[in-house]
Amino acid sequence: MAEEAVLGYLENHEEISDSGQFATDNGLDHNDVVNVIKSLHGFRYIEAQDIKRETLVLTEEGRKYAEKGSPEVQLFLAVPEEGSISKEELQKLLDPAVFKIGCSQAAKNKWVQMGNQISRKVQHVEDRVKDLLLRIQDGQELGKDDNNSLKARKLTALQTWKGYSVKRGPDYAPTRRRTATDLTREHLLGGDWRNIEFKEYNFSAKGPPPESGHLHPLNKVKERFKNIFRLMNFEEMPTNKYVESSFWNFDALSQPQQHPARDSHDTFFLKAPETTKQLPEDYVELVKRVHESGGYGSRGYGYEWKKEEANKNLLRTHTTAISSRMLYALAQHAKQQSFTPKKYFSIDRVFRNEAVDRTHLAEFHQIEGLVCDRGLTLGHLIGVLQDFFSRLGMDKLKFKPAYNPYTEPSMEIFRYKIMNSSYRCTACKVIGNLIRPIHASYHEGLKKWVEIGNSGMFRPEMLRPMGFSEDVNVIAWGLSLERPTMILYGINNIRDLFGHKVDLGLIKKNPLCLIGIR
Repeated sequence: MAEEAVLGYLENHEEISDSGQFATDNGLDHNDVVNVIKSLHGFRYIEAQDIKRETLVLTEEGRKYAEKGSPEVQLFLAVPEEGSISKEELQKLLDPAVFKIGCSQAAKNKWVQMGNQISRKVQHVEDRVKDLLLRIQDGQELGKDDNNSLKARKLTALQTWKGYSVKRGPDYAPTRRRTATDLTREHLLGGDWRNIEFKEYNFSAKGPPPESGHLHPLNKVKERFKNIFRLMNFEEMPTNKYVESSFWNFDALSQPQQHPARDSHDTFFLKAPETTKQLPEDYVELVKRVHESGGYGSRGYGYEWKKEEANKNLLRTHTTAISSRMLYALAQHAKQQSFTPKKYFSIDRVFRNEAVDRTHLAEFHQIEGLVCDRGLTLGHLIGVLQDFFSRLGMDKLKFKPAYNPYTEPSMEIFRYKIMNSSYRCTACKVIGNLIRPIHASYHEGLKKWVEIGNSGMFRPEMLRPMGFSEDVNVIAWGLSLERPTMILYGINNIRDLFGHKVDLGLIKKNPLCLIGIR
């Protein structure tokens, strides 16, 4: 019916100036008219122009006050004309919200005397707020000050109305021509195909997308990093132990028990099971001795090492806890058979007791690689790092001395990066617990070294108690997974990448990432 009305009207008139008024005049639902206009416009029967109007409407609270009166007047009328009423009694007579707002507004208007006893200061008041609300309901316009006053009290809101103005289109006809979408057997047998108008095929139209699963950006980048390690003949370590003992997470790595990182403000400790009972006692005794009095070239930390502290269970704070277990197992294997050099890597979650914001999460991912062999030196570490990062497309590296509790010497890794002045990394200011960034912002006009990772050689006082001989060394390095992923996908808030607030549309639409692998 709406379609016939629109086409019929345009047969004798130049245009429909307002679809809303047209719907009212013809007793039609405006939504039906809008749908017909969109359909006819798509087939070029008509040309349509958008119309938008903003009108002031009452909120739910405003409609309530337009019916019952403003809170201040309701409160005023509840106060006796003579004498007073206690605040508690008056509160029982009114809705809590009406009482709260009414007290404030009535006192502001100097209508009542507030206190433990409430009394009138005037005998008659006008409900101006209700009058203004009723005028809006009737479609009348108010002054700027009145509008602002009602808006400030959230009694009114702007509502956008959308409609169309309509003119005849290039293919206008008083009635819509019905087109066939398919050539059927009946058309051929009856000869109707000679006179039927067929709908044109849209060869640019896309078919429905196939239903399928989608990989998360972190998983895509993680798999690329794994491929790099595999190309370098590294073996992946088992990373399924999220719960770890303080011994493997801290003590075995020569981290003293009074270190700030072992405080509950930085680490998640478990309540149940609170402690572990599965530690190799001989090895524990050697670690205790190194902490207390040193050995293997170390002076130790000179404190009383407590096994109770080492037994505490926690959520691992770094993947190096896995490395310490794997190296201990490798050393024990070498005691039974000949030593076998190994190259290990891991990429998995770690946990820190951090306040969550755009740069911090309580859980994130670490990438770690290590090589265990005889006669390894700092030169070997630099060579492996250059090979690893060159496969990420980073050829020019620089190394700077650093400190880590369980590596000596230790090095921070920097990359020299020159970018076009028009380039701006969307994640350039993202720092925090994304431990070792693979990239950072390049400021316009500067040539700057940027930190991309951390590395070092495990200390003898960590390796020798495990059972390794003096000629066996371990070189290792690490970086984060979230940081490069955020940069590659243009994400500047880590909560948009990982966690319960992630937009599923991002998972479906993100492209494959190659990160310069070769």
